[in-house]
Order: sequence, then structure tokens, then C-alpha cells
Amino acid sequence: MIRYALFDVDDTLYPRSAGVLPAIEGRIERYLVERLGLAPVEAASLRDAYAARHGTTLAGLLAHRQTDAEEYLAYVHDVHVEQLLQPDAELDRALQALPWEPVIFTNSDRRHAERVVAALGVRGRFTRIFDITATGYRHKPNPAVYEHVLAALGVPGSACLFADDSLRNLRAAKAWHMTTVWVGPSAVPTDGIDYAIARAAAIGEVAAQVRLRES
Repeated sequence: MIRYALFDVDDTLYPRSAGVLPAIEGRIERYLVERLGLAPVEAASLRDAYAARHGTTLAGLLAHRQTDAEEYLAYVHDVHVEQLLQPDAELDRALQALPWEPVIFTNSDRRHAERVVAALGVRGRFTRIFDITATGYRHKPNPAVYEHVLAALGVPGSACLFADDSLRNLRAAKAWHMTTVWVGPSAVPTDGIDYAIARAAAIGEVAAQVRLRES
């Protein structure tokens, strides 16, 4: 039986069209220009290369450069979240009605996650936040990150539902026997994905289907 509903933050609790993640990506490239002295085109190329090889730009920087992870996270998340997001009453109602305990599970840091859920008006719906600092700057889809979260919750993967916009992260969660929900306008059921919804506020539809399956 599912006990926890894990939610990614960026491009999951809100749509990419809100502009938060593109703004963060722009800040990442500015960081590479200002801290490493790269030309803008070089910064964009390095960001893509690190993301492809290591999963995130931060992981690439930690592997290949001397980088202060806390300073990096503060810099790249310094975006006007409150101007880009508005309270989402539909999402708030959906989270309140869930039969499971909602939990944040994000590759961002806690400060950013807190700002996003506060801007969306849903901070009070989440009981815990698992961020990248809590896992020693390891990130999804690293298996150790899922292991850390499950150990902290004290449950097997089968007791968790996980909603994310990333197929890679979801398929890694499926290896831990989590129920997986792909969130996004192009999301469809596919290999390793149990459910697909266009937006997080539709999570109630998934809950209804899961409860029928479990009954």
C-alpha cells in the first residue's frame, strides 16, 4: 500500500512555461561565465556537456573543478520565483485530498524548494523536503539518493508514489518498485511509467485509479 507521494519541484509542481527553470538555466550559464571566465557560447556548451555526462551541471563542476556547492546553488537559484509563479488553488486542493503524505524530493536545494511551494501557496501540504544537500550533493537518478529517501521514510519503494517531469528519474524510481507518475504536457504511459498527467494538479485522478487498483 502506498503511504507517501513524492513530488519533484521544478517543471513538475508548475509548468515549464512559467519560466522558472529556464531562468535557472540562464543563471547557470552566467555562473560559468563569471566564475570560470568562459565565453557565453562556451558556458552553454559546458552546461550541456556536464548535464549529459553527469546529470547536472553541479555534478560536473564537483567532478572536474573546485566548486563551492552552497555558493553555486545560491547563485543559480537567485531568480524571481515570486514574480513567475502564483498561488495554485487547484493544486492545493489536490494535495489536500491525497490519501498519502505528500513529500518533496528534488535535485534543487531546500531554499529554492521552499520558495517555490510558498509561491504556489502549497507549503503547508508538504511534511518533509528531501533536497540535494541532504544527500551529499548527489542527485536523482543516482540510486543512492532513492535509497537515502526510503531509509529516512522507513518504507520500501512500493510504499511510495513518485511524480516527476523526468523519465530518467522516474525509471530509476521504478527500479525501487515505486509507483511512477510522469508529469508534463507531453507525458504518456510508457516503459517504467505507471501513470501520466499533464499537470500536477491532476494527481487526484491518479489517486483514484490507484485506490481502485489497491481495493
